[in-house]
Amino acid sequence: MTQQPATTPYNSGLLSNDAQRERDRLESIQRSVDAFTTGVLDGLPIEASWNCLELGAGTGSIAYWLAERCPDGRVVAADLDTRYLDADRAANLEIQEADITRRDYAPGSFDLIHARYLFCHLPDRDEMIARAARWLSPGGWLVIEEPYHLPADTSPSPLVRRILDAYQRTYRKHGADMTWARALPSLLARNALTEVAYTGNLGCMGGLDKDRWLPLITQAAPALLADGLITEADLTEFATLLKDPAFIDIPQITISAWGRRPKEIPSGQSVAT
Repeated sequence: MTQQPATTPYNSGLLSNDAQRERDRLESIQRSVDAFTTGVLDGLPIEASWNCLELGAGTGSIAYWLAERCPDGRVVAADLDTRYLDADRAANLEIQEADITRRDYAPGSFDLIHARYLFCHLPDRDEMIARAARWLSPGGWLVIEEPYHLPADTSPSPLVRRILDAYQRTYRKHGADMTWARALPSLLARNALTEVAYTGNLGCMGGLDKDRWLPLITQAAPALLADGLITEADLTEFATLLKDPAFIDIPQITISAWGRRPKEIPSGQSVAT
C-alpha cells in the first residue's frame, strides 16, 4: 500500500510545489547543474538493462535522461509531489508519489540510485544513506549530489552577504544542512560501498550564469521578508546586481559522491554499518 507523504517543507510551505515560482527554481537548477550531473553518471558503466531510482525527481530531467540510457531497464522517478513529472516521456519510466523517509524498497532492487539536492533537507539524512545503500543490487551504484554553501560573510558583495545569510538562515530553520555534503564520501564508505569517489562543481552567481540565483532567491523571498531578514529594496538591488557584468561570485559548491555495492559483502561486514 502506498503511504501518504508526511507534512514537510517539501509539500507544505517554502519548498513545496505550491510555492510561487517553485517550478522556476527547479528548472533553473536543471539548467545550471544537469550537464555536471550527466557527466558524473556518464562516467559509470551504465547498461541498457539497468533498473534505476531517481529520488526527488523534481521536474524530471535526470529521470528522462536515465530512461533514454536504459531503454531495456526501468526508471522509477520518486517525489513527494509529482505534478511536474510526465509519465508519457518514456515507456520504461514509472512515476511514484512517495515520501522516501517513510517508504522502503526491497533490498537489491536497483542498479543505480541517484539523488540531487535532496538529502540535505531530510531529518535523518545519514540513516537515509544507509537505507539507499541497502536498495542497491550487488554491483549497483549510489550517486548523491548536494550543495555545500560557502560562508555568506565571505562574499565580495555586502548585498549578497545579507541575502545569502538570510537564505541560509531560512533553510536551516526548515531543517536543511547546507554543509552536510562534506560528509558524503565518508558516509558512503562507512556503509560498505566501494570505489568511492567524488568531485565538485563550482556554483556561479552573476557572470555567465545570470539566471540561476534570481529564481532561487525570488522563490524564498516571501519567507525572507516575513522574517525581516531582507527588504524589498534588497531584492530589487539584487536583480540589478546580477545584470552587472563586473559582478561574479561563488556562493556554493555542488559535491557529487558515488560508491558501489560490492557483488559480495566481506565476511563480518553489513551493507549498512
